[in-house]
Amino acid sequence: MGIDAEKRAALGGVLVVDKPAGWTSMDVCAKLRGVFHQKRVGHGGTLDPMATGVLPVFLGRATRAVEYVTEGEKEYIAALRLGLITDTQDTTGTILEEREATVTGEQLEAVLARFTGEIEQLPPMYSAIKVQGKKLYELARKGIEVERKPRPVTIRTLEAVGRSDEGDVTLRVVCSKGTYVRTLCHDIGQTLGCGGCMAALRRVRVGAFPIEQAVSMETLISADDPWQYIRPVEDCFPQPSVTIGGTALKRARNGNPFFLAKPAGEYKVFDEDGNFLLLGRCDGRECRVVKTFCEVGQP
Repeated sequence: MGIDAEKRAALGGVLVVDKPAGWTSMDVCAKLRGVFHQKRVGHGGTLDPMATGVLPVFLGRATRAVEYVTEGEKEYIAALRLGLITDTQDTTGTILEEREATVTGEQLEAVLARFTGEIEQLPPMYSAIKVQGKKLYELARKGIEVERKPRPVTIRTLEAVGRSDEGDVTLRVVCSKGTYVRTLCHDIGQTLGCGGCMAALRRVRVGAFPIEQAVSMETLISADDPWQYIRPVEDCFPQPSVTIGGTALKRARNGNPFFLAKPAGEYKVFDEDGNFLLLGRCDGRECRVVKTFCEVGQP
């Protein structure tokens, strides 16, 4: 990486992990704390244990960027199993009902179109959403169902791209933060009249991080130098870059507004040595700190 071990550990960075099936997102973080000897480790968007694919993991100072990545668009490849209804809305749950599923391609396409765009989803009982301090899945495991309010989500792309050998419909889903793909599968099945649930899920993109950049846990655990897979935190941001020095640099390091003659908008701000300092918002003359990634007052 071109920097010594002590400095890179302090700076941290972003790791694009290909989460394996059977692991929770927190399992991944816990394991990587040991691999990288880092106390501060967080992830950018929970994946259910049965799901695989892109899980951005943040180490050290880079954990400050988690909120920006979780807000980003996500893309999935999901398997929809028609005719099967479960309590968890996926194939890991208890079967509630099985129905005959004779659905034409035209019928499916018509229903998928109804779920494209701005829609409302009722969060599933088997989810980590809290109601009166209790996670819904904790209540669900006790057989308790509580009232939930529908939440707005955006489905930008929803298309059937094939069928598996088992007959499951393969869906490509591009959606906003907070979308439950298993609920989407359930709702599609209900609208078709035959019921349905999610049989498999693979996340293939989170924001700017595609599956092609992801590294397996096996590779990370066995690597002599796992830091070779760490990406700089500035890769999380698509904003243009600017470089500052002198008085502007001193003010920026202390979290104060500084002069920046740039068009209005957000910028990634670097010092003259190429170190990423902060994300800033400029009004055409003055730049204010949105989020800092350097230590305040650091020389």
